[in-house]
Amino acid sequence: MLLFFRWLVFLIAFVKLEAQNTPPASVDSRCLGNVLSVDVSLLGGRYLEVEAVLNDSTVVITPKIASQCGLRMTTSPLGNTVIFASLQNCFAQNSGDVDFTTILNLRLIGSHKGDEVYQVAKTCRYAAWASREIICNSDYMEASEDSVSVRRPTSNDYALPQQSIPGSQMGRATQKPGGEAGLRVKYLVLFTPEEKIMEVTEAQNLHMITTTPTRLFLRTSTTSSETFTQDVSGVTMTVLKTSIIFANRWMDATAACPTPEAGSVFFMRNSIRWLLPWYIDPLISGQVQLVEVHVGINGSRLEPAEVAARQYSLTVNEVYVILDIPFGSVGGHFKSFVWDNQYYTSYQIEPMLELLWTEDAMHKDTRYKVFLPVTTPQQLQPIYLNDYTVPEKQFFDLMLGYFGPDVFLINISIPTGVLSMEECNARDFNILEHTFPDSSSKFFTLQVPFADPSVQQKANLGKTVVSLHLTFGLLVMPELVPFSHSAYLHAEVADVVSPSISGGCDEENFYILVKYGTRGLNFATTVGKQMLTSSLAREYYLMENGTHLSFSVPFSSSNVAYEAVKATSIRSRLDVTLTDPQTKKSLEGFSLSCTFIKSLTECFPNGTMTALAVKLESVPSLNPSQLVLNDPSCGPAYSDDRYAYFVFTANSCGTNRKFFANMMLYENEISLPGELEMEKSEDEPEYELKVYCYYDINDTYAVAFNTRARRSEPYADDAQGELQVEIRVASDDAYATFHTEADYPVLKFLQEPVYFEVELKGTKLADVSLELDSCWATLDGDRFSQPRWNLIIKGCVNPVDPYKVIFHPVPVDQRVHYPSHFKRFEVQMFAFADEDDNLSHQVFVHCDVFVCDAKNPQDGVCNKLCYEKETGKGQKRAASDDRTLLHVISGPILVIE
Repeated sequence: MLLFFRWLVFLIAFVKLEAQNTPPASVDSRCLGNVLSVDVSLLGGRYLEVEAVLNDSTVVITPKIASQCGLRMTTSPLGNTVIFASLQNCFAQNSGDVDFTTILNLRLIGSHKGDEVYQVAKTCRYAAWASREIICNSDYMEASEDSVSVRRPTSNDYALPQQSIPGSQMGRATQKPGGEAGLRVKYLVLFTPEEKIMEVTEAQNLHMITTTPTRLFLRTSTTSSETFTQDVSGVTMTVLKTSIIFANRWMDATAACPTPEAGSVFFMRNSIRWLLPWYIDPLISGQVQLVEVHVGINGSRLEPAEVAARQYSLTVNEVYVILDIPFGSVGGHFKSFVWDNQYYTSYQIEPMLELLWTEDAMHKDTRYKVFLPVTTPQQLQPIYLNDYTVPEKQFFDLMLGYFGPDVFLINISIPTGVLSMEECNARDFNILEHTFPDSSSKFFTLQVPFADPSVQQKANLGKTVVSLHLTFGLLVMPELVPFSHSAYLHAEVADVVSPSISGGCDEENFYILVKYGTRGLNFATTVGKQMLTSSLAREYYLMENGTHLSFSVPFSSSNVAYEAVKATSIRSRLDVTLTDPQTKKSLEGFSLSCTFIKSLTECFPNGTMTALAVKLESVPSLNPSQLVLNDPSCGPAYSDDRYAYFVFTANSCGTNRKFFANMMLYENEISLPGELEMEKSEDEPEYELKVYCYYDINDTYAVAFNTRARRSEPYADDAQGELQVEIRVASDDAYATFHTEADYPVLKFLQEPVYFEVELKGTKLADVSLELDSCWATLDGDRFSQPRWNLIIKGCVNPVDPYKVIFHPVPVDQRVHYPSHFKRFEVQMFAFADEDDNLSHQVFVHCDVFVCDAKNPQDGVCNKLCYEKETGKGQKRAASDDRTLLHVISGPILVIE
């Protein structure tokens, strides 16, 4: 009862949804010889009402009016409608029996915006009339005779009207000015097959009999009582035979059409066979010659090549024209039916045969066109459920089919309830509909993850048996007939061991070990907030052996979060996450917190104090460059997005002094200025870092030194002496291979990065550090030449350069034993060009460098990437400005636009 209620609610909602979301209809009209075709698609469940327009009036086309006036409508399983109209329909405007204009109003009823009305006004030209033309279809039959052989009317004869519309209030159409008055008829004789004399007025009420300036038309319903059946070469035909009596002459008007129920259509094993006699006794009075045979679908004639491409077969023997059409071929469609929850289909197609023959005795030609809608008997169709599940992929993979295009998958029932398509896809069921290229049938695919709650799992001897019970809810449109199909699936999956993570720390690094488990390397690794890329893996010295991978992360890495600080230590945390690259779901997470010994404050004998402030995870919005000491004018000497480094003296920057027994204490505090502290989020704590230095009051330090006058000013000789400095251009950011002298000039394009490495050679002292003072580019090898583009100024990137230098870290590897002996940086080619310069030229990169002692506290610039902060407050450079600078120059680099 609950399932029935869900179906009922769905059907109501589906109809309402179709009405609200249906797009505008599409209308296409075509002239097909002596027939007009109007295709109306995208009805979307709306009802189509057709009105004919004539003489500024409209008439709703009912089935009775349609059959007598030469109109017919067919509807496909998806609700699309095709209207066929004879060119000589009751509502056509005839111009000289050559141009025929039909105007139809197409009213779509059921749209939420109100009725939609489309008007079709189509003029078709048809001048190649045969002496006699006959049209046969399922609703009416029509004969047209050439009236040339009939004498001109006299004033005493009865005039047969041109047009009349049965059952309408529009009256009879009037003859256009200047046209012929028409043939004048006394009475009609209808053969049923007995003779039956009928007055013209009486005949007009039952059939459509009309004349034009050159032709006489006779049209009637195929079910009219004035028709009779006749066997023609084994095919039962419906015949309408009349004699029209004039004052001094008479003429026959006859139509004969096959009936599909009696001997003309046969269903073979794989095809439909249609037999049409080409010698039709009721229409032929002597010897005939068959001149033309044409095949068409839905009223449209096909070329021979297209007939062959569709695998139709057309043959003509002594008696029949034989047309074979394969089941399911292009031009037809399948219609779905449901009986007792069983799925049936029938194939529907409307072929057309068009014959042209001549009669030797009469010297007349006859064009004979038959539309024959064919529907095969309903056949029970098996529903296939193909299971393509690969257990290692962790989902059921199914195919459900095959169905006609009018079948839709609506919902899926699982043991816990019924899911709509939206709910299924929200649970990652990945349901897709697939239609074959000829649109004759469709199938559905479905993928259900093993992890879905609807999948049952049971452990069994090292394996997990997964099972799933589904019921597919399907619907046949437009009749809204529901049916269902059930499936039970199961698969065995080897128990999955998820990857695991472990780790530890030493004085400088985090060490991470990942065990693959049964997934192998089928996971993505995130370190901190950054994906572990190949370049980052090289930086972290990643190694793997098929079952494990390991890497080390320096505690100062940007992927490490700082949790707390003390005077001599920092507690840091590294987060490592493994995720499934397909589902993006986490497979394993690991967090490692370690405390690293790090003195944040240094106290020097000359009263200089240094302090390092780090950004904590608990204050994510903190900008370290905004931190100040007690004196707000004292900012950091260097800062980035994670650190602020302060250098000050004990008698400056608001440092407080306290005396104790035999000891003196200097203290300061690092914090945000008051106005910035007020702007912070209430959820973030205040940032305060105490800085302390203790000095013994009674300690004495003796310093001895000797002086000697300089004999000359110091100077630097390029790359000469015991210590040598070399600059090289690397092939890429891995700094594994470098350009040799034979490669110069190195070719680079604008915006392409160039990777430089500066190396100190000739020493193995680990405490010696190479520092960059200034780097610049010139157009020749003279370091003093102009123009000059500054890249690095006093150890800092040029602040006015829009393409700033990027510094790269130097890890230890087989070539690099002392990272302090190297400096690496990256420059974009844009940095070498002004707007008015010729961008295709050679450039040389110069650097002034100095060597310092990393352990000497007086050498404050050592181990600092940028040793002078440009604060705009007029700070003076450190005394180290007087140090000896060494100059190096790169090989020429050719810059190309």
